Amino acid sequence: MHIDPHIRRAYNSEPEMCWECYSCVKYCPENAIDVRSYADFNPLGHSVTVRREPAKGVISWRIRFRDGRVKHFVFPTRTTREDSIPSSRSYPEPARELLEDQVLSHEPDKLMVPSLPKLPPRPSDGRA
Repeated sequence: MHIDPHIRRAYNSEPEMCWECYSCVKYCPENAIDVRSYADFNPLGHSVTVRREPAKGVISWRIRFRDGRVKHFVFPTRTTREDSIPSSRSYPEPARELLEDQVLSHEPDKLMVPSLPKLPPRPSDGRA
């Protein structure tokens, strides 16, 4: 993120690296980042304001549509107690042979399913 000295707001200088997750906007303590929302729900001529409100534990969104309508949305910043999710360090290190497995660490336990489907092995093409 870089500050534009003319408008005194932050912008992404590498848009090709942006995942459009708005994490930077949500994290910015000064509410200094301007964003453009997705065209599928907000066509050209609109504005989006996102404000992190830690004292309230929420992220507030204000969207002004180009016809003048304004919508406000408020979402909690947490849905779980802060230390309710165990650290990855609390799990035992996986066996070396599991590094080639298609299943990620602690699946399917964390997905609460008995098992996950697996792709058939790739046919050998004779290359080493």
